[in-house]
Amino acid sequence: MNKACISCKGKGYKIIDHKTCDACDGTGLKDTMDVKGHFKGVNTQARQKFDLDQDQDVPCDKCKGKGEIEIKESCPSCDGKGEINVCRECGKVLKDRSDYCSQCQKKEIIYVLHPACEMSDLEVGSTYKGRITRVEKYGVFVSLNNQVWGLMRTGMPGHKVGDNIFVKVAELKPQRGEVDLGPATFKGEYELVNLKKNLARTKIDDITSKTMGKTVRIVGEVIQIQQTSGPTIFTISDETGTTWCAAFDEPGVRVYPHINVEDIVEVMGEVNMHSGKIQIESESIDLLEGEEALKARELIDQAIDERAEPEKTNFLIESDTLNRLKPTMRNAAKAIRRAVLDGRSILVRHHADADGICAGVAMEKAVIPLLKEINADSDAEWHYFKRAPSKAPFYELEDVVKDLSYALEDLERHGQKLPLIVLLDNGSTEEDILALMKAKIYDIEIVVIDHHFPGEVKEGKVEVDEYVDVHVNPYLVGGDSQITAGALSVEVACMVNPEVRDKIQHLPGIAAVGDHAHSKEAEQYIKLAEEKGYDLENLDRIASCIDFEAYFLRFMHGRGIMDTILDLENQEKHPALINALHNEYQKRVKNQLKAALPNLKSQDLPNGVLFNVLDVEKYSHRFTFPAPGKTCGFVHDHMVQQNAEGKPIITLAYGPDFGVIRATDEVNEIYGFNLNEIVWKLADKIPEAGIDGGGHECAGSLKFLEGLSTEVLSAFAQEVSILGSDEE
Repeated sequence: MNKACISCKGKGYKIIDHKTCDACDGTGLKDTMDVKGHFKGVNTQARQKFDLDQDQDVPCDKCKGKGEIEIKESCPSCDGKGEINVCRECGKVLKDRSDYCSQCQKKEIIYVLHPACEMSDLEVGSTYKGRITRVEKYGVFVSLNNQVWGLMRTGMPGHKVGDNIFVKVAELKPQRGEVDLGPATFKGEYELVNLKKNLARTKIDDITSKTMGKTVRIVGEVIQIQQTSGPTIFTISDETGTTWCAAFDEPGVRVYPHINVEDIVEVMGEVNMHSGKIQIESESIDLLEGEEALKARELIDQAIDERAEPEKTNFLIESDTLNRLKPTMRNAAKAIRRAVLDGRSILVRHHADADGICAGVAMEKAVIPLLKEINADSDAEWHYFKRAPSKAPFYELEDVVKDLSYALEDLERHGQKLPLIVLLDNGSTEEDILALMKAKIYDIEIVVIDHHFPGEVKEGKVEVDEYVDVHVNPYLVGGDSQITAGALSVEVACMVNPEVRDKIQHLPGIAAVGDHAHSKEAEQYIKLAEEKGYDLENLDRIASCIDFEAYFLRFMHGRGIMDTILDLENQEKHPALINALHNEYQKRVKNQLKAALPNLKSQDLPNGVLFNVLDVEKYSHRFTFPAPGKTCGFVHDHMVQQNAEGKPIITLAYGPDFGVIRATDEVNEIYGFNLNEIVWKLADKIPEAGIDGGGHECAGSLKFLEGLSTEVLSAFAQEVSILGSDEE
C-alpha cells in the first residue's frame, strides 16, 4: 500500500543547502542597465511575457527573483519517488512491493472446535484441528471434539492414534451423520481460532424437564465447587436461580482448577437428570473476564438484591418499639435472604437458654425451606445452615475460633463462600467486641439480634455497631430488654419466610416466660401462645425443659429433640417428652434448693433492699443441673415468692472467680439499678482484679481474678448498700 513519504513529504527530494544564483549574480533580476541607462539583454517580447513596462525590472528565470538557488538531493527514504510502500496490517515500511510484512503475512485459519459444537457448526472447505482416534487401511478417523468426528481417506503412512492433525471438511452428510475429511495443505504460517457454538443464553430458571437432553449455554457466578469421587460439581447462580454443572475427567480429579468461587463463567452442556434433580453435564466451562463479566455480575447482583427484599408483613403483636425497629429488622431479614440466594452458608450462634434457643430454632425453621427450594442438593440444609448454642450470653473467643476454622476449611476443601454469621440473644455488649473484631478481619458479614444492654446509645449507635453489619436491639430505639431476643428473632424469621408464621408464633411466648420478661409485648406474646393452645403453665414447662435439655446438649444444636420440646415436630411425642423432662427438672431443682437455701445469707439493708448471698461453690451440687447461674435464679425466685412485703431483692451467688446476680424489677425502677454500670464502676475501681461481665440490667454475671475475690465481692456489696443514696 503506497502513501506519501514522511521524510520528504511526498516531494521526492530534500533541500540540503543554498547558493548565489549565477544567472543574476544574486540580484534576482534578469534586466540590468548600462551606464547610459539602457536595459540590456531583454527584448520587447520578453517584457510583454512578464507584463512589464519598459522601465520595470524582469525577475531572473533561474532563481525566480530570489537571488539564490536551492541545492537538492534525491530523498533516500523513497528514492525520489515521493511515496513509500507500507504493510496493510501494521504500517511497517516495506522495501519491496508486497502488501504485508513477514509478521503480518496472511495466515491460514485453522479452527479448533468448542466442545459444545456439533456437525451443523462445520463449514465445507474450512480447515479444522483434530486428533486421530483410529487408524485403518482405508483411512483414519479424526475426532474434532467429543461430539464430531469424520473419516479421512488417505494412504499416507505414519499416522497413529493420538496424533494431532489438520483436516479440511470435504463433504457433510447430516442424514447419515457422516463427515468426509481431506488432508489440509497450505503454505506459510497458520493461526488457530477457537470456534464457539453460537447458542443463545439460557436463564437457569428456564431450565426445566422440557429442556432435558438439549445443549444450553448459561452465564452465572460460581457459588460452590465440590470435588466428588466422580465429577467436579460446580454450583452456578444467575439472576433467576441456581443449578449444578458436572464436569467430568478422571474420577476424583478437580476439573478446571483455574476457576474459583465467585468467578463469572460461561457453561455449555447437556441438561440431564441426576438423583431426581436437574443437572447440566458440562461440555465446557469458560472463565469470563472484563466487561462481559462485569455486566453479568451487575445483572446477577441486582436481581439477587431484588429477590432478597423481604415481603411486607405485619408484626404478630402491636408495639411502638417494634415499629421503630422495623426498618432494621427488615435489613436483617434481607441480609439472611440474600445469603441464601447468594450461595453463602448461614451460621447461627445463640445463647443456650430458652430465649436463645427459641430464637435459633425460629430462624432455622424460616431458612431451611428456602435452602431446599433454591438448592437441588438434598443435603443443602446441612451444608448451608448451621446452628450452634453458646454457653455464655455473648460471642466468646472460643466460639469465634471454631466458627472461623470451620468457615476457612469449608472454603478451602469444599469451595464454599465465607458464611453469614447471625448472632441471636448475644452480640450487643462490650464483651462481644473482640470476637466480632476477629470475624471482621476476614470480611465476614454479621447480623446481631439481641436484647442485652449494649452500653451508651449515641445517635442510635453503640460501640459494637462498628463491627457488625446489621444490629437489631430494642435499646437502639428507646426500648429495653423486656422484648426478648426470641420474640425479635421470630418476627425477623416471619419476614425471611412468611410461610412459617403460624408454625412458630407460640415461640415468643415461651421465650418471654423463660426469660422472665415483663412488658406489654411479653403479655401479648403469651396471649398469642394461649390462643394456639399453650397456657401459661404449658409455656413455663416447655421453657424449663429447654433449659434442662440445653445443659446436657452443651455445644450440640439438638435439632430433633428441641423440635419435639417446642412442639414443632413429632407432636405425638411432645407430651411424653415434656412430662419426663419436667419431672426430672423439678427433682433436680428441689435437691439443689435443699443444699443451697440453708446456707443462704440474707440481710435487710438500710436502703430497703433485701440482699441475699450464696457461696455456690461450697453449698450446691456441682457439675450437674442446675448450673450456678440457674441455681442463683432458682434461689432468687424462691426468695421473691417468700417476700410477702414486696421488698426489692438482689441475690448474689458467687464462686472463687465469678458472681451471678439477679435482681427484681423494683430494684431497677426504684434505684435505677443497672448491673452493667456497676461492673464498669468496679472495673475502674479495682483494675488489678481483671473485672468483666454484665448482661441485662437486673440479671447477669461478674468475673474477676480469684486472688482478689474478697475485694471485688465486698465492693459489689458496698455498691448495693448505697443504692438510692447520695454516694451512688
